[in-house]
Amino acid sequence: MSQGFPQRRARMEYVCMNCGHRHPVDQLLYTCPDCGGVLLLEDLDFDEMKEKGAQYWRDLFDARRATRRNALRGIFRFYELMAPVLEEEDIVYLGEGDTPIIEASAALQKQVGRRFAYKNDGMNPSASFKDRGMAGAYSYLKSLVRKNGWDEVLTICASTGDTSAAAAMYGAYVGDPIRTVVLLPHGKVTPAQLAQPLGSGAQVLEVPGVFDDCMKVVEYLADHYRVALLNSKNSWRVLGQESYVYEAAQWYDWKMGDKALFMPIGNAGNITSMISACLKMYRLGIIEELPHIVGVQTHHADPVWRYYSQPKESRVYETVKVRPSVAQAAMIGAPVSFPRVKNLVDKYEALGGRFDVVQVTEQSIMDSMILVNRFGNIACTQGGESFAGMLKAQELGLLRDDEFCILDSTAHALKFAGFQNMYFEDSFPAEYGVKARPELVNHPRLLLTADERAAMPAEDFTRTAAEAVAKAAGLAAKD
Repeated sequence: MSQGFPQRRARMEYVCMNCGHRHPVDQLLYTCPDCGGVLLLEDLDFDEMKEKGAQYWRDLFDARRATRRNALRGIFRFYELMAPVLEEEDIVYLGEGDTPIIEASAALQKQVGRRFAYKNDGMNPSASFKDRGMAGAYSYLKSLVRKNGWDEVLTICASTGDTSAAAAMYGAYVGDPIRTVVLLPHGKVTPAQLAQPLGSGAQVLEVPGVFDDCMKVVEYLADHYRVALLNSKNSWRVLGQESYVYEAAQWYDWKMGDKALFMPIGNAGNITSMISACLKMYRLGIIEELPHIVGVQTHHADPVWRYYSQPKESRVYETVKVRPSVAQAAMIGAPVSFPRVKNLVDKYEALGGRFDVVQVTEQSIMDSMILVNRFGNIACTQGGESFAGMLKAQELGLLRDDEFCILDSTAHALKFAGFQNMYFEDSFPAEYGVKARPELVNHPRLLLTADERAAMPAEDFTRTAAEAVAKAAGLAAKD
């Protein structure tokens, strides 16, 4: 098949999840100008794609995996499903997307009693899934800059770490006329995550509070100042994040009926994109069955779980005041994308799709992260949340025996090494409610002190240290 840039262009509109009003995409909107509701992007010409048939699209997307065309190497391999209004010159590619799906070790699957795999989105260039959304948002922003001849654009985002890292990196790469500001909750971001936007040269500002407080500030700025908001209120970010599910479906040869996809909810942009992507593929026949989608929330920030745990006929949605969470990207009590989730879940279930939300504890998240990494995974705390969610869903009888689970590890484990160290030292503050399980704790062991080494002849050090290693490791001497 042709490896040229796609010829298809479509008409796209923003659709309000609250009032249903539609708005053109020739400007960057975050909320509905009429009622303030959140928006989703819709391809008005989407049904025309049906004319080519499902197999055409499967073959085309499969063929693109071998392309050397930068604009199609990343998330825009699925260009026609996502943003068929962008030109090739606008697309930003930094190596995002196509992250590996790695089946868990045989030993861990036996211990759990179920087959499952991790999709390691920490393998993205800034080490988190946020790069998918930023590639979408910055590509669209580049198109607006080109079309309007803007000479200065200030981007801003609220973040618990990963969003700021991705925004700063993509902003630094695109360069003039874009300048990046990130707003962080003071003391709530790991040192590794803070280092990223600083290293990319972004202006990093902090305020006391939590993510929800930062989000209110940047929302106010977006309403009253000329800024480009890069949080998941930005519909182009949600669109970019759809690529996660397209890749998962492609990896399993577009067969999704026996799959259960687990996703931490957080600000609900990722779970929105997951449902939206599945609906698009199903609508075109690219997948013939809908997968089971399971959202996961910590009991320290669980408004979506609370909503879906109520009887359907009497559900009431309320935001919650968050408590400290190790899954920092999930520590959001007022997820901006909840209206998108509700809208899409209703459509999903009407087509026979299964959607569940499970609640897990902080203890189970940390235990899970430590356990799965001990078996060779690279799960962050959100990856631990996904694993804990799978165990909870299994406990509640929500999973069929034949369902293969795909868990999202949203970021690289190294970003959260501080929480691992706190676990090993059993030093979590009381508000987390996490205590170390002794069988999961690991520490380095000093075999010789510096004074002991200094007191022995140099020629004795190698033998003495080797014997200490052999004793500690239980090695037997050669015959």
